[in-house]
This record gives sequence, C-alpha cells and structure tokens, in this order.
Amino acid sequence: MVLEKAKLIEVNRKGQEQKSNQIEFMFNPSEISFSRSMTIEQSKGSQNKDSQTKTSFKHPNPYSLKISNIMLDTYETGEDVLKYISHFQRGVEFSSLAEDKAQRPPVYVFTWGKRKYMHCFIKSLDFKLSLFLPDGTPVRATVNLSLEQISVPDKPQSPGLTLMGPQARQSQGRGDLNT
Repeated sequence: MVLEKAKLIEVNRKGQEQKSNQIEFMFNPSEISFSRSMTIEQSKGSQNKDSQTKTSFKHPNPYSLKISNIMLDTYETGEDVLKYISHFQRGVEFSSLAEDKAQRPPVYVFTWGKRKYMHCFIKSLDFKLSLFLPDGTPVRATVNLSLEQISVPDKPQSPGLTLMGPQARQSQGRGDLNT
C-alpha cells in the first residue's frame, strides 16, 4: 500500500484545483479535529414564563478543522526549514493568483488520499522552530493550523446581472425577451 500525503490544494475562483499551488505535508498528521458552533442571540431582559432568557437560533457557523503538531524536519538535508513554512505563511496572506483582483486569502481543498475533507482557508497559523544547525539554520519546526470551511467557489457573474425566468420577468412587468 502506498503512503498518501495530506495536502492543501489551492482552488481558483472557478473551483479548479491548482496542483502547482499545493502544500504537501512532509509528515502526515497524527490527528485532525473538527468543530462547529451555532450562532445564537439571547435578549437581555426578555424571558419566557419559566424565567429563562429567550434564545433565538441564528445560523450554524462553518466547520473548523484543526491540525496540530505538523512536523517539518530538514536536518538530514541541512535545508532551511523556513522554506517549507513559507508555503503555509502564504496561506495567511492575500492570494497571489493573477485572477484574484479582490483581496482574499487563498482557498484550498484539504485532502488526504482519496478523501476531500473540505474547501477552506487558513484561518490561523503558528509554528515553533526547535532544532538548529551550528550556524543557526533552523532545521525542525512544528506547525499548527486552523482551517475554516468556505463554500466551493462558483464561476463569478458580472456585477448586477441577474438571470430571470419568464415568470419572474412577467411579474416585474418586463414581458418576454422575444417580444
């Protein structure tokens, strides 16, 4: 059986995976942790007949995925491990894809083997350097990522362009396109 590496594969605005812009994990995570919360509103002073504060449920928040203790080790090659950390750092900066004129972080799909867990962006990144060569070159690091789910990118439409069916056009007094 072939060892599959966990990856963050960048996705462009059309939803296409950019295999050339991927982060392949040097060592697979030992665990991944999912969480999700619900947004609620509790009105101060507003209580039900049992003297409980009234709660309004607003919406579920996106899933979060935490990957802790991602090991990066270049001791045997003597390479600067910051070279590999820079790939993760790019994920918490604005996208460098030419098509992304609007500023936003890169969108990824987190995959491991054949499983595509979710489309996401890197919400937070922290890392620790823990081993150095005699000249001070860092050669071992531990990275922690917090990923947040995002909807799959759609092909962008022109601003203000709304496609309507014949019934919607007639209800707004616009009639049929063929007339």
